[in-house]
Amino acid sequence: MNLAQKLRAIRKAEGFTQAKFSEISGIAKGTIKNYESGQQEPGIQVVLQITQSKLFEKYALWLMTDKTAPQAGQIAPALAHIGQDTTKPDQSEKQTG
Repeated sequence: MNLAQKLRAIRKAEGFTQAKFSEISGIAKGTIKNYESGQQEPGIQVVLQITQSKLFEKYALWLMTDKTAPQAGQIAPALAHIGQDTTKPDQSEKQTG
């Protein structure tokens, strides 16, 4: 998946239109359209701009490496609205009796 496809995946996972994603990210709507249509490839500056938004910082690791770290709050769009409630607590969180 290239960066343009990843940006689209993030936008879709958050349920935003291109216009709303543009408003939140500060990237022009026309530029977003160009990315999503494959006419233009976003650069690192765009990735930085997006991940500096509090709403999108959870995707920083995935955007850069294709990896996730849910325990650190770093997820992929497919996990965006699943949350961490479905994860099992690790041994250190279990109470002993």
